[in-house]
Amino acid sequence: MPKKKETIEKYTDKEALDFHIQGKPGKIEIISSKQLSTQRDLSLAYSPGVAVPVLEISKNPQTAYEYTSKGNLVAVVSNGSAILGLGNLGALASKPVMEGKSVLFKRFADIDSIDIEVDSQDAEDIIKTVRNIACSFGGINLEDIGAPDCFVIEQKLKELVDIPIFHDDQHGTAIITTAGLINALDISGKSIKDVKIVVNGAGASAIACTELFKNSGVPNENVTMCDRKGVIYHGREGVDQWKSKHAIDTKDRTLEQAIKGADVVLGLSAAGAITQDMIKSMAKNPIIFACANPEPEIRPEKVLEVRDDAIIATGRSDYPNQVNNLIGFPYIFRGALDVQAKTINEEMKVAAAQAIAKLAREDVPDEVVAAYGGDRPHYGKNYIIPSTFDPRLITTIPTAVAKAAMDSGVAQKPIKDFDAYINELEARLDPSVGIMQGINAKIKKAKKRIVFAEGEDEESLKAAIAFKNYGLGEPILIANQEKLNASLKKIGLDENFNIEVTNSADTEKSEKYKNYLYEKLQRKGILEKECDKMVKSDRVTWGSCMVACGDADGMVAGNTRHFSATVDKLSQSVGARNNEVLFGLCLYVTKGKTILIADTNVIEFPTSEELVEIAISSARVAETLGFEPRVAFLSHSTFGQPETERTKRVRQAVEMLEKRKVHFLFDGEMQPDVALNPKFQSTYPFSKIVGNANVLIMPSIHAAAVSTKMLKELGGGKVIGPLLIGLAQPIEVAPLRSSSSEILNLASIAAYSSEIIKY
Repeated sequence: MPKKKETIEKYTDKEALDFHIQGKPGKIEIISSKQLSTQRDLSLAYSPGVAVPVLEISKNPQTAYEYTSKGNLVAVVSNGSAILGLGNLGALASKPVMEGKSVLFKRFADIDSIDIEVDSQDAEDIIKTVRNIACSFGGINLEDIGAPDCFVIEQKLKELVDIPIFHDDQHGTAIITTAGLINALDISGKSIKDVKIVVNGAGASAIACTELFKNSGVPNENVTMCDRKGVIYHGREGVDQWKSKHAIDTKDRTLEQAIKGADVVLGLSAAGAITQDMIKSMAKNPIIFACANPEPEIRPEKVLEVRDDAIIATGRSDYPNQVNNLIGFPYIFRGALDVQAKTINEEMKVAAAQAIAKLAREDVPDEVVAAYGGDRPHYGKNYIIPSTFDPRLITTIPTAVAKAAMDSGVAQKPIKDFDAYINELEARLDPSVGIMQGINAKIKKAKKRIVFAEGEDEESLKAAIAFKNYGLGEPILIANQEKLNASLKKIGLDENFNIEVTNSADTEKSEKYKNYLYEKLQRKGILEKECDKMVKSDRVTWGSCMVACGDADGMVAGNTRHFSATVDKLSQSVGARNNEVLFGLCLYVTKGKTILIADTNVIEFPTSEELVEIAISSARVAETLGFEPRVAFLSHSTFGQPETERTKRVRQAVEMLEKRKVHFLFDGEMQPDVALNPKFQSTYPFSKIVGNANVLIMPSIHAAAVSTKMLKELGGGKVIGPLLIGLAQPIEVAPLRSSSSEILNLASIAAYSSEIIKY
């Protein structure tokens, strides 16, 4: 059970269970898309008003797409016969995975989805069940159904129902792999009509990949398929109908023989199936897709030891060129649903693969730069497949799929205006959580030592463990060992868990930190014995001294005390950077937007001068994260209306910033809706910031704190932070009672800051 081992390496079983049980059990819920606040609303939604669309649908079934959720609803169906890498564990055991698939449909393509687990191992039962419920849905995603039943079920359902049936384990992998193949051939200067391909594996994914390769132009005789018994050739006994379709005339009988001189090898088999000697025997500029998970057929570093001319892809996120179905299935269904396609045919799959391949060749947007840790990937050997966080996926793939459906005659509702359609797709974008993906990608290379000040606190402890197990860096806990052992036991770990622990019992460090602090504070009326007491009695002071003295690279603190109390301690022990203002900055990540908000936590009523410095620092942070800053100075007035003493302060900040000749766009003063809503652009055409801002400079801490707290609770997005900007060391402060994921994000940001900012 290799998949289980990979899971344990990343987090404890208890943590995984806690994640699924916290709040509402599971990962999905159903909410109403209509207001139901009055009796009239209820009458329209249900009896008697609901009778009207019922009658319309009975007259014309196609109107169900207009009056119900059918056109944006996909069923994820499984019987649990091939769950991930865990095998046949039954229908009910597959439910967490199928819920996860439903979440991904919503997150990446704004498709509503419901999981349906069919408790049967009989293909005919599953076919009958899906056929009987198909009218409720716009499409069916089959998932984790073992071969050969998956072939039988998919083929039969395609004949019986008139909505898309798509087995993602087969076709999702095939589409992404084909996209990668198209680009790898382009980079290596090879023609798809001439290449020799070896496919190691003959399961559902391997067969689907082989078929799509051939439909994309690879000649039948140029593909050799191997299973556990070796090459599938004409005349071999005991080969089923799905494998025999890809049998060829060849003298090769083993993978080792078949791979000799091959241009491409696709592995959908098992770890270690491909050796370095096999790679050596391949043709010039070999293309290796080692897609077994979690451990590939051969690791990329092993390939590069023997072939520096190879192009390599795997199924893993920690190597370049990840073959990830997430790039495909949400967007393929999006395009199919939007034209009310009767099926997802080969033309639509080829179109999707070609669209994905083309996207990887284009210059990437800032969101992808952020997802790659600030590095801008370029089309080449290490970038043949787009990032899963490329925001253009939502427009590129559905458009290509919809056009192919129309051209092949399976679209029931052709799109008339593709420009308008693209605008609709862009509006569906979900939060760009690629920000933290990018930060984590960057810090994995640096392995920074990060102090977790509240070491015995369960949430901080879980964050520290995740920080270590995700390979983000090395955590250091400030903790009492006895209390720490008790906390470890509560979260399902024993006291032998290998994380460094520090506390004031270390007399050598106590002396070192006391001397540092006394040197810093002796001219501020603080006595040496007071510094000694501060170091030994306060863990925030101890941890900040560790960072300042070079014994750690950064710190996250504050989860067990008020934010302001922690900031006060840090202001004393490390202070602000020279010529910088200390302030709080939150990132609000919502549908299609990432907004930076300052100052949320430190300066109660900033002066015009402080507003200017906050804006400059906030713009710098935005650029560091990969965004082009567009700064709006917020107020309760817009460009002088109404004018009060408080609005003058904000306007003065704008005038002062104009004299600084900064390189980023800014404007103000303006109200929040003017800054964020494009409808105001026609009212204020002279401003490039109106309706376009992504950095909001708040007029006071009251406005900022209230706004961000309300956004966090009511806005439907995600708040990251507050980040503590301007401190002399890379230290972040978690608000009181933060979750482990919030603390983990701040620890990653502290590590990121220590790597890219000179303190």
